[in-house]
Amino acid sequence: MFRPLLLLLILAIGALAQPRSQAPALTQAPASLAIFSEVDDMLRTLSDITGWKVQRTVPAEVLSKDNFRKMVEEGVKDAETSKETRAAEIALKMFGLVPQDFNLARESGDLLAEQAAAFYDYRKKRLFVLDSTKADNEQLVALAHELAHALADQQHPLRKFISDADGDEQSTARQAVIEGQASWLSWAYLSKKSGGRGEVPKALVDRLAEGAGATGDDFPVFTQAPLYIRESLTFPYTEGMRFQDAVYRELGPAAFDRVFRDPPRSTQHIMHPQTYLMGRMPTKPMLPRLEETAGSEARRFRILTDGDVGEFDYGVLLRQYIGETEGREAAAHWRGGVYRLYEHKQAKYPVLAHSSEWDSPEAARTFFELYQRVLRAKWKKLEIATSSPAQVTGTGDNGRFSLRLDGATVHSIEGIQSPERVR
Repeated sequence: MFRPLLLLLILAIGALAQPRSQAPALTQAPASLAIFSEVDDMLRTLSDITGWKVQRTVPAEVLSKDNFRKMVEEGVKDAETSKETRAAEIALKMFGLVPQDFNLARESGDLLAEQAAAFYDYRKKRLFVLDSTKADNEQLVALAHELAHALADQQHPLRKFISDADGDEQSTARQAVIEGQASWLSWAYLSKKSGGRGEVPKALVDRLAEGAGATGDDFPVFTQAPLYIRESLTFPYTEGMRFQDAVYRELGPAAFDRVFRDPPRSTQHIMHPQTYLMGRMPTKPMLPRLEETAGSEARRFRILTDGDVGEFDYGVLLRQYIGETEGREAAAHWRGGVYRLYEHKQAKYPVLAHSSEWDSPEAARTFFELYQRVLRAKWKKLEIATSSPAQVTGTGDNGRFSLRLDGATVHSIEGIQSPERVR
């Protein structure tokens, strides 16, 4: 729906961060500083697994948690004054994915500072392990993960790979390629070093994906964050790792280059790798005209931002307000989605328009009906003005809304206020 959570901060500090996880323990734990003596051996092993040539060594060092937090705080300052961050925050609130008092830049910074175990700086070509990272398997996996980034960066420059994405869905999918592959390779490295094959057993992939993100009293920011924020953080690692595993099982070592040379275009590609392998491209449905609901008042609005709404976005929204099973199943029929956020030029209130296309008229009708339940759940007050099998209009917390079913497409406009109220 907007650039992946933390991506604005990541771009600001030039770092790809590895979050903490609830991973299975190793029987032996390396010493805190001695682990860096293994960097060159790790790179050689990762090279054997991927077939990628090590072009240069990678400097590595321990960074204090305090210094990392200072880096993040600088990124937060820039993000808080960013029009892009403000627009993304408003969009999330209009969709009902975060509370009205949520501060996206500050919460993202706190989350990154709390969860990061290590990071690779793709500008300086250097990696760092935070001094707060435990000297056990967490540290070893974190180092292998960041070295996987460094090796990938030597083959496919990561800064360019990220910046070349066209739209929100591609940005999220490319971040999932980067983080998912590094996550998969860090455990493939451990397997190979233990005498096994340089790959990850399917059962372990699923187990690791379920344990992403450190929770509990020691990690209050992640534990208390809204569902969408938690899953935006973990999605590139969990679903990205499953995606890399699926493509590897289909293509073998060629998968490591394939996902960079022909990157996935959507979160659906990541969540359902067969859609990527068969080349099914997402669609771009037409947005509803603002005049449909605002009438002549439409000329008084300006566009704040627009972008994609993917299966991931709709999936979290439906699961949050409808339920895990029903929401996930409905979202899987997604084919394309777009949104546009408007702002009234004088009154400064937002209006949200979004359209979604589904793989059949039946699936669209299901979403049309489920989304009415979402509206009732996300607003404190909802009054229906008109209702038919193909359209519902009324008033919610933010103003007037119109929800319309058109074949395999669903259109929504939310937040129009009456001219009398604006004046």
